[in-house]
Amino acid sequence: MHSFPHTLILRHRRENLKKCSLRGLETRPDCRFYTYPKHPLPSLQGYILLCLDAPLLTPDDASKGVFLIDGTWRHTETMFSQLPHPHLFEMKSLPSHFQTAYPRRQEDCSDPDRGLASVEALFAAYHILQRPTAGLLDHYHWKDLFLSKNNLYAL
Repeated sequence: MHSFPHTLILRHRRENLKKCSLRGLETRPDCRFYTYPKHPLPSLQGYILLCLDAPLLTPDDASKGVFLIDGTWRHTETMFSQLPHPHLFEMKSLPSHFQTAYPRRQEDCSDPDRGLASVEALFAAYHILQRPTAGLLDHYHWKDLFLSKNNLYAL
């Protein structure tokens, strides 16, 4: 079995956990959650921050760790601006053909059509990086719709 760097998730302390798409992943051995602004992050060297308007994530990035900022679009801008040592990590985006299944309005998102729920973005990244996706969507209410809209399957 291949070992990958842990996925790091920086979650805003005011994130509504009842609506949080990543809920249920806190106990996964490949994920580490940090609460903003309470918990300092480990080094982000060798990590990729998923964001919009960056070079595309490709299978060539498979050896790198995945870093997600989890919060409302309004909060993520502040969280991003306060990340330590931004030169240590790369920013990558997901292909624009991925469509969200999460039923919400994204007034704060710069590109609402590309604004995936955090768990959807994580699943898409794992899919591209050819990492096991089993269990990622187990607690996601819109799992089947997301998979069918994007012609995906769980590995």
